[in-house]
Amino acid sequence: MNGRRNHWFVAGAAVAVLALAPLVLGNFAVSLLNDIGIASLVALGLVLLTGVGGATSFGQAAFVGIAAYATAWLTKTQGVSPWLGLLFALLLTGAAALAIGMLTLRLGGHFLPLSTIAWGLSIALLFGNIEALGRHSGMSNIAPLSLGPWVLADARSIYYLIWLIVGLACGFTFNLLRSRPGRAIRSLRGGATLLASVGADAYRVRLTLFVTAALLAGLAGWLYAHANRFVSPSPFDVRASIEYLLMAVAGGLGQLTGALVGSALVMMLKNGLQDVLPLLSQRGGQLEGVAFAALFILLLHFARSGAMGFVARLTRSAHGRFAPPGTPRAGVPQPLTRRALPTPGSEILSVAGAVRRFGGLVAVNDVSFNVQAGEIVGLIGPNGAGKSTMFNLVTGTLPLTAGRVRFLGQDVTGMPQRQVARLGMARTFQHVKLRPNMTLLDNVALGAHSRARSGVLTAGLRLNRVEERQIHDEALRQLERIGLADRADELAGSLPLGTQRILEIARALAADPVLLVLDEPAAGLRRKEKQALGDVLRKLREEGVTILIVEHDMDFVMKLVNRLVVMNFGSKLLEDLPAAVRADERVQAAYLGSVI
Repeated sequence: MNGRRNHWFVAGAAVAVLALAPLVLGNFAVSLLNDIGIASLVALGLVLLTGVGGATSFGQAAFVGIAAYATAWLTKTQGVSPWLGLLFALLLTGAAALAIGMLTLRLGGHFLPLSTIAWGLSIALLFGNIEALGRHSGMSNIAPLSLGPWVLADARSIYYLIWLIVGLACGFTFNLLRSRPGRAIRSLRGGATLLASVGADAYRVRLTLFVTAALLAGLAGWLYAHANRFVSPSPFDVRASIEYLLMAVAGGLGQLTGALVGSALVMMLKNGLQDVLPLLSQRGGQLEGVAFAALFILLLHFARSGAMGFVARLTRSAHGRFAPPGTPRAGVPQPLTRRALPTPGSEILSVAGAVRRFGGLVAVNDVSFNVQAGEIVGLIGPNGAGKSTMFNLVTGTLPLTAGRVRFLGQDVTGMPQRQVARLGMARTFQHVKLRPNMTLLDNVALGAHSRARSGVLTAGLRLNRVEERQIHDEALRQLERIGLADRADELAGSLPLGTQRILEIARALAADPVLLVLDEPAAGLRRKEKQALGDVLRKLREEGVTILIVEHDMDFVMKLVNRLVVMNFGSKLLEDLPAAVRADERVQAAYLGSVI
């Protein structure tokens, strides 16, 4: 509680300082603060895109330029209001970002950053070669903004509008990250398979994030055009994009406030260098680029988390680890809609003749089995038996080479994993996939992604408060179900491996699954941790949860399951009751290498 009070105190003090600044500062300082505010909008988008989403962009200045030129052209040549220019600028920027994102976001590794450099260069060159946009000379005498009778034609008059927009943008992004789409955005670094397991499309989430960051840059471009009343291609080239990225890195890619702090640091340093370097050399402009390159390298070596990351570490050491609280539970909302469970004993999963080849290797060879509602079925076998491959075929993570998989009477062969998950098949992972910097509550709430509908706009404007309370109540219910409700606000990365595996089960349960599929949940656990996991799974069976468990540890599953399917060398060896499987000589030979 003290940590939250301190955060609100700091935020209030910052707002007070910004409100009083024009009353005590000169024109140059106010203009510098305006530039910092405009730049912070771009840096804020980069914190979302690069810091949270993990997609590096060297082309954000191009989106600033698209919006700036769009509103400049519309207001100057067509004589319309700058406020209509805002709408036009955002529509054009959003459309450009959507087109560019659809072309580039499927690229992986270093290809995505390289592609952003390419279109960042091309768009700036395009501005300089269009006659209607003034070519390289740019466009001047752009109409100023006005609010009723007030014309915002100078730095002081537009100051409060700029910082009001910055404040609203910060509030929007803060609300967004604490919402259903925000949890998906914060999970992008966990990989597409993690998001698909909760019914989310990683490509669509990344594209939405890319367009959102571009719109923030577009908002900055609109302000830039009407604050400076002049645009030319040079402020929107790749060098400017690198400066924006430097702002985000300097402030801290993991912190929203890093966008403001980083913009202030870089803009003030830039102005300082422009004053000092000409005194040291006649080539001060060239030295400025060298100085910024050196600063970037030093940041990457010594302060990768940026200024606010350093402050966050000090805060944690002084006050303990701070985790954002959940949405306040004002009243008791209706719970999320639950699926109607199938009749106990009815068939919910059927695998027929499953085959999976990797080149000349047959990993799964003509395997068939079924799972009935209300039972626990174990899929076991020695190392290399093909259990995990079979698991991935069932959940849609891998496509079948041959055979069929039916779930709830529907043929799901070839269906994407996210669609299979939305039908009611929830999974865990052999190697735990939790987001370590998210709380237990948020990790479990991610599992309910497909049960809710709020998007970026409703989340950012906090029109999703009822839905968020429903999701958080569901997540808390699942934490209570596994005995971790009292640790809901802890970070998942602080948990031991055994507890993380149980937390992953809670995330899967938040999806309200018909079938819970567990991939080697006992792997790497100590004896007591295995006992605790077994107790949780038996409790879930008593509550009517249907479970398919893929496991290497035969002793663990023998005391747990109703039936066992044994695999060896990719083929089905046996399907029977646990006692019969334990006594079978073929199973003993597969596990021990000889008959006993």
